[in-house]
Amino acid sequence: MRHGTSDGYSVAAATEALALRQGPPAAVRSALLAARERTLRLAEDFREALGPAPHIPYAAELNPPLWELGHIGWFQEWWIARNPQRHLGIRADPHTARPPSLLAEADRWYDSSRVPHRTRWELPLPDAARTQGYLAHSLERTLHLLDALDAPDDPGLYFFRLAAVHEQMHAEAAVAMAQSLGIPVRENVEPAQVQEAAQLTVGPLRFGLGTSCAGFAFDNELPAHEVELPRYAIDAAPVTWGAFLPFVEAGGYETAQWWTPEGLAWLASLRQRRPAGLHRGAAGWEQMRHGAWHALQPQQVALHLNAHEAEAWCRWAGRRLPTEAEWECAALTQPRFRWGQAWEWTASCFEPYPGFAPHPYRDYSQPWFGSRRVLRGASAATAPLLAHARYRNFYEPHRRDILAGFRSVRSA
Repeated sequence: MRHGTSDGYSVAAATEALALRQGPPAAVRSALLAARERTLRLAEDFREALGPAPHIPYAAELNPPLWELGHIGWFQEWWIARNPQRHLGIRADPHTARPPSLLAEADRWYDSSRVPHRTRWELPLPDAARTQGYLAHSLERTLHLLDALDAPDDPGLYFFRLAAVHEQMHAEAAVAMAQSLGIPVRENVEPAQVQEAAQLTVGPLRFGLGTSCAGFAFDNELPAHEVELPRYAIDAAPVTWGAFLPFVEAGGYETAQWWTPEGLAWLASLRQRRPAGLHRGAAGWEQMRHGAWHALQPQQVALHLNAHEAEAWCRWAGRRLPTEAEWECAALTQPRFRWGQAWEWTASCFEPYPGFAPHPYRDYSQPWFGSRRVLRGASAATAPLLAHARYRNFYEPHRRDILAGFRSVRSA
């Protein structure tokens, strides 16, 4: 599902993100229906590949496919149909008492805040048909409640918008999981191709970081505040394989001087010192995607690289990763800045903005401050409604399974 283009993120995608964040209930309804259609299509792909009771081996970065399905329905029901304070939006008390679920054991099975990750593989979950029935009934209740709202600034729209973006986040995780496990899916997530581009000079300037517009925002995007940015030059597009592979061929993975101490520790844990899923075939470098080897093209955006690899390449090339403020500023002020081809690692640790206040879904941001790295942009598997220049994605810096790459900066 290609949302980005070689010339920048599409106008249609940007419009869809804005419609979800600031649009009327009808736009939110469309977003919920699109998310569910995608969820069910991916679930069908997994069943076709793995059978009617899809099972995957345990991995710290993954969840069982059936658990993911049930969790999506539970999350929507918990924050909307079962939430007596949904009309308060971000002022709702997350701990208010709730009526029972449509599914008797749903809280015991699907509450990600209380169900330990390792135990999800042993839970006596309902089969696929019963799980999808639960999703259908919870969505029916959600849409009924949504149709009672009629204003884009109604505080109660917050949870409906949250449910739509939450479901699309899980859909993207399913695509990444399918790619890493060699499971074919119908979505096209072929790497984008970009032209090698000069760097764009930005600043010095004072820039408003974070969301200031009315409508939906994630708590970690708030509050908006101004930052001083010295002059810098940033790549107009993410780094391609044509730029990254010379680092590999020059022995970059065996040369300690390019790596941070954390990067060296991560390298020591590898069996094979090279980018994830790569090998050199008779015709050149190839990458494993969805169970098959694909030849890399020089103009393809380099994907499945972690923050340590991105930083090592930058040191080798005499550059550095951008801060998230530098990335956001360039995305919003530079017409030639192209994004939407990959999640892009930044140099910024995931931390709260000054004056941060958590929203009712307490586990979205706060537990991860200080332990994750910020990524900006969007990948080929990112739903357009999530593709917002101020959106802060965040992962542990060693993760290679996500559709992530990077761009670089030269300081003035």
